[in-house]
Amino acid sequence: MEWNVPKFPLDAISDDVLGWLTDHGSWLTRAVSRNISDWIDSFTTALVSLPPWICIGIATLVSYRIGGRKIGVLTLAGLLFLWNLRLWQSTVETLVLVTLATVVALVIGIPVGICCALSRRAWRLFSPLLDMMQTLPSFVYLIPALPFFGLGAVSACFATIVFSVPPVIRLTALGIRGVPTELVEASDAFGGSAAQKLFKVQLPLALPTIMAGVNQTMMLALSMVVIAAMIGAGGLGREVWQSIQRLEAGAGFEAGIGIVIVAVILDRVTQALAARARPHGTA
Repeated sequence: MEWNVPKFPLDAISDDVLGWLTDHGSWLTRAVSRNISDWIDSFTTALVSLPPWICIGIATLVSYRIGGRKIGVLTLAGLLFLWNLRLWQSTVETLVLVTLATVVALVIGIPVGICCALSRRAWRLFSPLLDMMQTLPSFVYLIPALPFFGLGAVSACFATIVFSVPPVIRLTALGIRGVPTELVEASDAFGGSAAQKLFKVQLPLALPTIMAGVNQTMMLALSMVVIAAMIGAGGLGREVWQSIQRLEAGAGFEAGIGIVIVAVILDRVTQALAARARPHGTA
């Protein structure tokens, strides 16, 4: 039996809103897209032009200084293996996109998280939006990116930023709200200003939780960059997508292993950063 209640025209409303935004704002987003695309291409070209062993050596040294010998050896072995698989350029492209998207997501997310922690009204405003952002399928974020930025890496970055920003907002707010009340009251008792209380008490104590948010944001960014290969993003995701189109199971497996290696390295390094941020004497 058919339901005779008229259908709510959500699809038409969405098309109209997206069309209006595209007509009135695409001139700005396309200009931004060209500049960001040039930056991505220049940075990727500069890294690829270096001998891979130099980049691997620097990455290994950084990982060793952050996480110790085990993470340094993991980074060295993983990147050497990717070089051996002839996936070095794709790996660099993926890392550039993930780094850019993560940095922008943190620049947006941490201040919003601080605002949500300090203002109940802001939290009530952003909480439903964050719930929706984390519930929508990742493929949906690719739809609005195309009209504004066109095919390519910039659309991938835009979709990745929107997809990966909720965890750092939530965990920043959670970390600040989890600071013991006694310490906040002690800061007030000593006459500390709101800024002093935030930057000298709340943020330092919330830093381990914030770093957990950084970890989750980076992992989501990596997963989205891989999916964004469908709209022209490069990197390891493109290798997987092309292997699916060509039914090349072996090449797809190689690229998939490459993504796993990059994910494990980034995860271990950010976890080590979170451990270093944890105050001494805490578990």
